[in-house]
Amino acid sequence: MRKLKMTLAYDGTEYCGWQIQPDQITVQGTLQAILTEIDGAPVIAHGSGRTDAGVHALGQVASFKLGNPMPAENVPRAMNHLLPDSIRVLHVEEEAPDFHASWSAVSKTYEYRIWREEICPPFLSRYVYPHPYPLNEDSMRQAAPLFEGTHDFCSLVGAGGDEKQTTVRTIFSSQLRRDGDCLIYRVCGDGFLYRMVRNIVGTLLDVGRGNLKPDDISHLLKSNQRSEAGATAPARGLFLLEVEY
Repeated sequence: MRKLKMTLAYDGTEYCGWQIQPDQITVQGTLQAILTEIDGAPVIAHGSGRTDAGVHALGQVASFKLGNPMPAENVPRAMNHLLPDSIRVLHVEEEAPDFHASWSAVSKTYEYRIWREEICPPFLSRYVYPHPYPLNEDSMRQAAPLFEGTHDFCSLVGAGGDEKQTTVRTIFSSQLRRDGDCLIYRVCGDGFLYRMVRNIVGTLLDVGRGNLKPDDISHLLKSNQRSEAGATAPARGLFLLEVEY
């Protein structure tokens, strides 16, 4: 039985996140149903990470075993024929037997998009967080890189997270930039805690509103207190961009 690596994109609006849940429509559950139909036997797809309900992906990765002898390059066509339009398999390749989409990953990159104009076009509303209110974007840009480095991110874990080991993570890059009518926050790290990216964005928004200063970020990270950080930003502006191995 072969180990395959799948790269896929999805619109997370109508899904209750990645992870399979009883009586809920999830990305993992939808994929596994199609893979099981193709293989004629139950197939489990392990994702690189669990995106929340409403979060999107442009480069999610999953690993799975397949008994069907279909060439790897033909699997995307077979799957996309059966999948809903909101999920597309981009690429499938064979991997070593010990490859695991989550355990083998060395970094993940996320992007969060904030729409800054008064009116958000309806065809974008599922993919950005509309925030037309005053923000000090220069302060936000100054604050973004202060999350870089190895820190205990306990103060940025969302309620309901099930982290059983360390909350220490390493952020390789954390940058905010303006692109037309959007503020785009992009962050790359060796791993992320439950709702960590959305909580960082909420904290940057508090900096933009003047509730926090860039100099407060260091204290926030050392406090280990969730109450010191900003509110969780909405899911719809968040994308998993890329997973590196």
